[in-house]
Amino acid sequence: MLFAALFISFFIIPSSNADEANNPDLSHYAFANYIGSGIYRASGQKAAVVNIPFAFEIEESEDHILTLRLPISLGFFDYSFNDLPEGQLPDGVGTMTITPGIEYKWLYDEQLTLESYLDLGYGHNFSNSSNVGIVSTGISALYELEEPKYSPVWVNRIYYAGYKSSINDSSESYSVLQSGIDFGIGQHWDWGDYTVEPRLFVAGRWYFNKLKFITPLDEDVQTSSTYEIGATLALSKPFGWGWFSTDRFGISYQTDGELQVWRLIFEFPM
Repeated sequence: MLFAALFISFFIIPSSNADEANNPDLSHYAFANYIGSGIYRASGQKAAVVNIPFAFEIEESEDHILTLRLPISLGFFDYSFNDLPEGQLPDGVGTMTITPGIEYKWLYDEQLTLESYLDLGYGHNFSNSSNVGIVSTGISALYELEEPKYSPVWVNRIYYAGYKSSINDSSESYSVLQSGIDFGIGQHWDWGDYTVEPRLFVAGRWYFNKLKFITPLDEDVQTSSTYEIGATLALSKPFGWGWFSTDRFGISYQTDGELQVWRLIFEFPM
């Protein structure tokens, strides 16, 4: 099934039964690659996005890795998590974003990795034929704490994402500070050629300007911070093929009190 083979994620995007005259442009699907995968519910609204995280390494050495990222997001209207167990596929694609970019990882030492990226992309809303230009950039620090049994990783990120729409040249942007820790529980087991480690994580995100989730049939939801807890299975080596591979599978719950998010994770969770 396509969803299991690729990268499942859900995001608040415009509903197809919204009145276009009153809702000329709902472009927040442009942020789908950056806010995170999950089943986003706010004011009863829900929709689905499949993120396909294509990437390949351009250059690798002892102290750095240079990667070309080619993530693609496909959005589907009127589709929810309840449709997944029944094997129902969406009727058609509602939105699409392509955000190619360059990512540079500096392996400072055995514990500290510094990362930076720059994306320039494009999005299209098929319901109203509007387009968006997308830009995003950020820096991160990943620090492996000295605790061999649990191998905790402390993650701090700060990044910016913005878009400009073809409708009335409207634009929106946000920036966020994210911090969290990912750690094992001291257990491992063998699965064929892989070693599997159960891991937990906790994280918080603080938005410098409130992030708005568009909900066409009710009041919009704005959030200034979210908190998350989750569990993943870490593999000793990537599993996949071609440009798509992953060494993590998991699930998490994220909330700010009003916004509630269940995430299916197919990557490092923070």
